[in-house]
Amino acid sequence: MISLDKFSIGIGDRFGHQARAQLRAIKALEAQGVHVTPVWNKSNREHMLTGSRPDDTRRAADAAVAAEQWKSAYFVDADHIGLQNVDGFIDACDFFTLDVAASIGQPVAADEAREFARCHAGLTGSLAIDGIGRPLALDAAALGAIASRYLAAIRAAGELYRHIAARRTAPFVVEVSFDETDKPQTPVELLVILAGLADEKIPLQTIAPRFTGAFHKGVDYVGDPADFAREFDEDICVLRYAVARFGLPAGLKLSVHSGSDKFSIYPHIAYALRRHQAGMHIKTAGTTWLEEVIGLAAAGGDGLALAKAIYREAFPQYEALRAPYATVVSIDTGRLPSPDEVDGWSSGEFVGALEHDPAHPRFNRDFRQFIHISFRVAAGMGARFTGALEEHAATIGTHVTRNLLDRHLKPLFLEH
Repeated sequence: MISLDKFSIGIGDRFGHQARAQLRAIKALEAQGVHVTPVWNKSNREHMLTGSRPDDTRRAADAAVAAEQWKSAYFVDADHIGLQNVDGFIDACDFFTLDVAASIGQPVAADEAREFARCHAGLTGSLAIDGIGRPLALDAAALGAIASRYLAAIRAAGELYRHIAARRTAPFVVEVSFDETDKPQTPVELLVILAGLADEKIPLQTIAPRFTGAFHKGVDYVGDPADFAREFDEDICVLRYAVARFGLPAGLKLSVHSGSDKFSIYPHIAYALRRHQAGMHIKTAGTTWLEEVIGLAAAGGDGLALAKAIYREAFPQYEALRAPYATVVSIDTGRLPSPDEVDGWSSGEFVGALEHDPAHPRFNRDFRQFIHISFRVAAGMGARFTGALEEHAATIGTHVTRNLLDRHLKPLFLEH
């Protein structure tokens, strides 16, 4: 097992060109006294859509670390993997996000669920957990229902962890993800899940529950931030209780997936982290690609023309591009401009529509989400697109660094 530092951030890079710009943001925060560990994450889905391999992500991360003379830990994450695709990641990665959400609600033998409930009957009753201002109540019927809903996913996590451990010679970080499902886990459900993961003897460093509200790609949190704040705070307390009770790793922390651009809940996260002196892992996968498009548009000339060409080619492919992300986007197609309209935009108008500044009169969250899921179109352009990334590297890199530092790292981790 590798112990992950207190704060860590998943930084996606669809095309492997922005690792140095991302690392510069993390170095700038460190210069202000806050250390955050970079974790370059790319899922099998993103590799398939862009034609890359996990080795490519590893090479990009290693090259950036060498060029920026980064001396601290860093990781490459096999993001949202399962048994069907993990083997291709084992050599290149040292952080594994075990995605078992598809197993939630899958049937398990009734006697297995009963045995689990019997073994953890001590959790029933009224639990007083430090930091939570109310007792957590769990009766035998509720424990059995939670076991029936989550036991298959817990067992799947154990099987996947052991599969990786049997094939990998070097230590690695383990995260378990329950987030890509339709129903959030309550603090009580999270406690029972942690009991089951402890049974599986998984050296868990982070866990990604499904929180209240919607965490759509590239846009702000949808829901009541106060509800999220209460749940996030209680989940931190549950994790500390579970560490002590079940013998889980002492550094266990929450992971927030699709955490990019969730500006309205960042103050609540930051407050809870300070209140409990807790750590956190947050994933900000797709915004780097958006900053690349913004940088191209901001560069004007052929850069702006390419940004418009990406949109024109993507527009008629809406349904195909949305399908892999249907549960994590909320696009009103009636608010998507026509390609002809976009062709008439200036550089400033394109940037204003795409950049995540809700106060900007041109900002269009639907346009932003659609560009977010359209990276496959850019991948299909091959050298035309990657050549533009290289040609406009300075402009794009400035946008990538500023977005990560000023909009994400500082609000989350820098005390004001």
